[in-house]
Amino acid sequence: MEELTALLNNVPDSYFDFVSAMVHYAQKKQSRLDVLLNYLKSNPGVSSSDIVKFVSEQADFFEDAAYMSAS
Repeated sequence: MEELTALLNNVPDSYFDFVSAMVHYAQKKQSRLDVLLNYLKSNPGVSSSDIVKFVSEQADFFEDAAYMSAS
């Protein structure tokens, strides 16, 4: 997780909530961490928006979403 945190902090437009959210997402499964690390290493110079888009397009992204029921 330290490597991921370091890579995220080195993104040019990085900010605390972005890093926290990406780390939280990656902590849930080793496969998430591996995919995100691979993406960051393979795409130097990406923006925080690019990374958020990449993560939000992952098949398991919505597994953690909490949905409120409309009453």
